[in-house]
Amino acid sequence: MELPFLPDRDFYTMREASRLAQVPPHTLRYWENRFGDLKPSRKQGGHRRYSRVDLELILEIKDLLQRRKMTVAGARRALIDRRRGKTALDSPLAGAAPGGGAQSKLLREVRKELKAILAEMGR
Repeated sequence: MELPFLPDRDFYTMREASRLAQVPPHTLRYWENRFGDLKPSRKQGGHRRYSRVDLELILEIKDLLQRRKMTVAGARRALIDRRRGKTALDSPLAGAAPGGGAQSKLLREVRKELKAILAEMGR
């Protein structure tokens, strides 16, 4: 995954992180709830402060969910496996969302054939 240019700073605001990752702020808040590793620090007033590591994780999550078409659970599993040293991110089926890709097409064709066989049997 190629990282976009990230300004050389210690912390980024929610707006800056949202703009750099090209996702809306509510998506970042949702990912914070779903991915345990994504925990930005808070300023005294409660505003989020994302570090460079947080931004890199956000970009990786975005890659897993949008480009690789993983589910949230699959992406979480892939990040956990990566942390443990496994290479689940290289597997084409790791956390793949239903309804996408050649695997889904094959499954739909098999289901269609099974329904046709059942219809011929009179069920």
